[in-house]
Amino acid sequence: MKDNAELRERICEIGRRMYARNLVAASDGNLSVRLEDGTILCTPSNVSKGFMQPEDLIIADASGEKVSGSGKVTSELPTHLACYEERPDVNSVVHAHPPHAIAFTLAGRSLSEGVLPEVVAAFGGIPTSAYATPGTPEGNEVIRPLIRSCDAAMLDRHGSVTVGKTVDEAYFKLEKLEHAAQTLFAAHLLGELQPLSADEVARTLAARRAYGAMGPIYTADLY
Repeated sequence: MKDNAELRERICEIGRRMYARNLVAASDGNLSVRLEDGTILCTPSNVSKGFMQPEDLIIADASGEKVSGSGKVTSELPTHLACYEERPDVNSVVHAHPPHAIAFTLAGRSLSEGVLPEVVAAFGGIPTSAYATPGTPEGNEVIRPLIRSCDAAMLDRHGSVTVGKTVDEAYFKLEKLEHAAQTLFAAHLLGELQPLSADEVARTLAARRAYGAMGPIYTADLY
């Protein structure tokens, strides 16, 4: 794993990308990395991800208590901790507010169906959790059953959660999630969506396995 200084720089760079791509606004969103000693390097509360500096980041323990840093622990940290507890293979969590993906949850539309083959190959589907009041421990409760079987999920009316072995991996899953939502949004405007056939979904998943892709995928609504 990269040393602490390099990780701090990387988290800030990813934060700038999120802000520049309109995946967060103002001080929205948060990022974290699980360190080798089990502590969590994370973004603080009430700081724009587009203007963070490495020294702004804080370290919290596995229970969410601040260990070091001058900022305040984000109220969303319990959601990150739930992901780490459920997924020992995950070392980074990114929470963002991608507008098109959120719009799907506001309209009660699903991103979990098998429509785009590249999304099926990457995620299976992208499920949406039950509603949880933002900034409360409810986020912890609703993400747990989903993150066990997927790397990308939506929090109803709130935002996305993506996970990975690195912060880059978790971030790129966020990009793919919002790009898929933009594409499906445009498709809905043009007419009725045409899902992949069950046979083609099965072939896509088989190709995924042949390429050696690892990690859980969400298949509940694909067929």
